[in-house]
Amino acid sequence: MAKIVFRTVIEVAGKPKEHVEETLKEYIEKLKEDERYNVIKEVFADVKKHGDDDDEDKVEDKGKDKDVDQEIWACFAEVEVETEELVNLTHFGFEFMPAMIEILEPQELKIGQMEFSEYLSDLQLKLHQVDMVAKQVKMENDSIKLNMTGLLGNYVQVLLHQGNKSAEQLSGITGVHQDLLEDFLDKMIDDGKIDLKEGIYFVK
Repeated sequence: MAKIVFRTVIEVAGKPKEHVEETLKEYIEKLKEDERYNVIKEVFADVKKHGDDDDEDKVEDKGKDKDVDQEIWACFAEVEVETEELVNLTHFGFEFMPAMIEILEPQELKIGQMEFSEYLSDLQLKLHQVDMVAKQVKMENDSIKLNMTGLLGNYVQVLLHQGNKSAEQLSGITGVHQDLLEDFLDKMIDDGKIDLKEGIYFVK
């Protein structure tokens, strides 16, 4: 098969601004070091605040530190790359997570049966790996949520043993947003662990 030339866009978002710039440069350097790819051209765009086209200097002095801390920066690079095998596009997609891939050359791709089968098998293997990681992360998150639910329930009961309290008081002590905490407290009431009277929670 003839060499494949493609144009791609790699984007990075996060904070602070310097970290975003450095991370994008590291991505491109990693691509250059990979023997499967030959970087023909690269163009870096200016870093901008995510979802904001205004200059970064437009930050009011009042509450400035808080605003800056919440700013999300984004930048991207448009890169032209050459590779020798179709399967490398699959690896590129999973490893670099580009925003876009556009094949420039050749105009038509002629793939033999064996090569296409290998390509599909490799793609399927990558998908299975991603699925395995996703399931592992979900299991870990479910375990964390279960443990945190038990911990919060025990904490609430300890606090109420010390004295009856309102949802606002419990929210201030636990650090859980009042709306979310009230939903959790309703579940504890349904489970018969606590009760509520005139806006005050107490242990049954």
